Amino acid sequence: MSVTPAASPVSPSPSRARASAPTQAELLDFARRAAADAELIASLPLDPEGRTWIRLEGPGGSEAWLIGWPPGTGTGWHDHADSVGAFVTAAGELTENALAARLPTEGWQTLELTEGVDRTRQLPAGRGRAFGRHHVHEVLNESTEQHAVSAHAYYPPLPSIRRYSRTGRVLRLEQVEIPEDWQ
Repeated sequence: MSVTPAASPVSPSPSRARASAPTQAELLDFARRAAADAELIASLPLDPEGRTWIRLEGPGGSEAWLIGWPPGTGTGWHDHADSVGAFVTAAGELTENALAARLPTEGWQTLELTEGVDRTRQLPAGRGRAFGRHHVHEVLNESTEQHAVSAHAYYPPLPSIRRYSRTGRVLRLEQVEIPEDWQ
């Protein structure tokens, strides 16, 4: 993975001053505008083997990223702790596998998931989604030939990311990362 520290020309709507935290809808709107910015997308260096990213200035103090996904890469199962978020595919297609169940936020190491909690979404260029706190998912570029690019925004700025392994219906908490681990 490589990090490219850079400020982005994408900024929040200039129409009003921020008096409160950005909503999921505002984060999704920001991600859509970033994903539609051809100049911004072209500025992202793409690596054939690892994900690349540029940090963006998100709305209302949110944390935002533009991420490049080589063919066959993904995030693994994770959540964004107490942050809400949104992401939109700018190029290529991403797949999101998610759990449609609220998990306990602490006090467990292993959970057995019930049947029917799995959801899969195909997100071609221009499509995305917003999500709430403790949303457990994995995002994948399943293409064998084409890079994907996506724009993401989270509020509050990510306090941690919890990483999970999954075998069948068993989900296991493996690691908790803090911002210093990825910035």
